[in-house]
Order: sequence, then C-alpha cells, then structure tokens
Amino acid sequence: MLTGYGEINYNRPTRASQNAQADVRRLVLGVEHRFDARTKLATELEVEHAVTSSTDAGEVAIEQAYVEHQLTPTWALRAGLFLMPAGLLNENHEPTAYYGVERNFVETAIIPTTWREGGAQLVGSFDNGITLQGGLSTSFDLTKWDAASDKGKDSPLGSIHQELALAKSHDLAVFGALNWRGVPGLLLGGSLFTGQATQAQAVAAARITLWDLHARWTPGRWDLSALYSRGAISNTAALNATLVGNPTLIPKAFAGYYLQGAYKVWSKADYALSPFVRWEQFNTASAYADLGPGRTPEAAQAEHVVTLGSNLQVAQGVVVKADYQRFRLNTGLDRVNLGLGWSF
Repeated sequence: MLTGYGEINYNRPTRASQNAQADVRRLVLGVEHRFDARTKLATELEVEHAVTSSTDAGEVAIEQAYVEHQLTPTWALRAGLFLMPAGLLNENHEPTAYYGVERNFVETAIIPTTWREGGAQLVGSFDNGITLQGGLSTSFDLTKWDAASDKGKDSPLGSIHQELALAKSHDLAVFGALNWRGVPGLLLGGSLFTGQATQAQAVAAARITLWDLHARWTPGRWDLSALYSRGAISNTAALNATLVGNPTLIPKAFAGYYLQGAYKVWSKADYALSPFVRWEQFNTASAYADLGPGRTPEAAQAEHVVTLGSNLQVAQGVVVKADYQRFRLNTGLDRVNLGLGWSF
C-alpha cells in the first residue's frame, strides 16, 4: 500500500517582508506491506525543501522503517525505526492532522517533532480505551552539541537527535506512553522518555529525561487541546565547564505548554472550514547548572506566541491553511503564513 503526505508553505514576516519565503516544506512517501494477517512493514521516506545537494538546504531522511507483529489481539511488538509516542503531534504530524500552517512550537522546540529512534516497543490496545506503549530505544548524543551555533537554542533535543543514522548506541533509553480514549471524543495521556546521552565519550555521564501530559476533546464541532512538556539534562555543569565562552551552553531544563481551540463553522460535502486560536509558551533554556560567578548563563526568557487562523478542508485529505502569528519577545518574527497540505 502506498501512503504519503506533503506541504507547501509561504511565510511572510510582517516587519521584514523582504524575508518572505515559499518552500516545499516536505514530501513524504510511504510503503506499507502486509506479510501475513499478523505481520506488517511500515516505511516512510521524506524529502525536505525540494532539492538536496551539498549546496542546498534540502534533506532526504527515512522517517520510519519498522516491522510490527501482532502477538495477541491486545499486544503487538514493533521493532525498527519508529516515531516516539510523545505528545499529540509526533505520531500524527501530517498537515491534515493539525491546525496552523507550521507545527506548534512546543511540539517542535521542546518535543523535537518528528522524533524517531531505533529500538523495540510493545503496543497494547485495550477494550476500555487505554493504549499502552513502552520499550527500549536508542538515545540522544550530547557529544553532538554545538556550543558555537544557535541550534541548541532553537531545540535542545532537536540539535542532538540521531535518527538511527550511524547512531552511537553505548547509551540506550527506556520510554513509555499511556493514552485513554474511554469517552467518545476525549483523549487523555502522557509520555516519559529517559536515558543516558553522552555515549561514554564525555567527561561526565548525563541523563536526558523528557515527559509530557496532554488532552484533546472534540465535542460536536469543537476541537480543544492542551499540552505541557518538560525536559531535563543532568550533569550539565561538568559538560559546560569546557564550553564556557561559547554562546550556547547546555541547559539543565526546558519546558513549554499550549492551549488551542478550533470550531468547525461551516461544512458541506467534503468541505469544512475551522477557525482556530492557539496560545503557547516555551523556553528552551529555562535553567542552567551553576558554573560559578560570572560563568553561569542567565536563564532564557520564555517566548509567548499567539496563532490565529483557519483550516479549510477542500477534499478528504487536502487542506488549505492561513494564519497570523504574533511573538511577544521576538516581535520581528511576527508573520503571516499560507499553506497547502495533503495526506493519503
């Protein structure tokens, strides 16, 4: 079976229109094959920014490649490269599955969507509406931290994820997620990931822990959601001691949350118009370990972003989006966004 999704976006800063940009943000093609009634293969290949070469910004990546075997009617075993069960977006990140042209900041800067690891997990689906996921996976690589760039400020974990590309695997991680759908239209859940991340190649071992709590409620025409996520990195004082003087040291904590509401104001046949508003706050460096007077960086200020826009479904699997985003701190980032997305 062939699957896929894609999006083409246009971003126009309101205070710097000369930086307006149009982009084939991503195109993903997937192939699923069922070996038998209990065993299937799922793969996805992603191309970002239309063109990939040594001089272009584009990237080709394998987003998923795993085999799933149904052990019992309740439990399945999944092994390979898979999306981590974190938040609301990471496993459901097609442009038709979320509001707004761009993915929200909390599930990009704090939870590094689309976050994938190699490993094995058990997936349990119960009649009472509970889904359990848990297993063992590869971890992050803190030795990749680039203190001279701003990548860590954009997303601490996004800058050190490995994506199973020659992934250092001395340190592994454990993860788990629980979601409950026992009431029609209601989803309540949370996730936890924890693992060592220096891969036996640094002066001190460090553990990364990331967790989230989330909820989504869709009564009638409403679609309401909320999420909070927090991450921590241990032993950052020892790691940062060799990095003092660079602009981006390793934070010991980062966190964010958002509230979002959408309402389907009009629908006819396959058409549906859903305005929405999202308020989010996130901080990619909410605390640093103490390095002594004059050496410890100040905690970053939290950014607040309000997104107001609308999704227009024009067919099953095709959406046109428009929104305006306002930033409280970095007002130069205020922008108007337009997008076209599809999934099948």
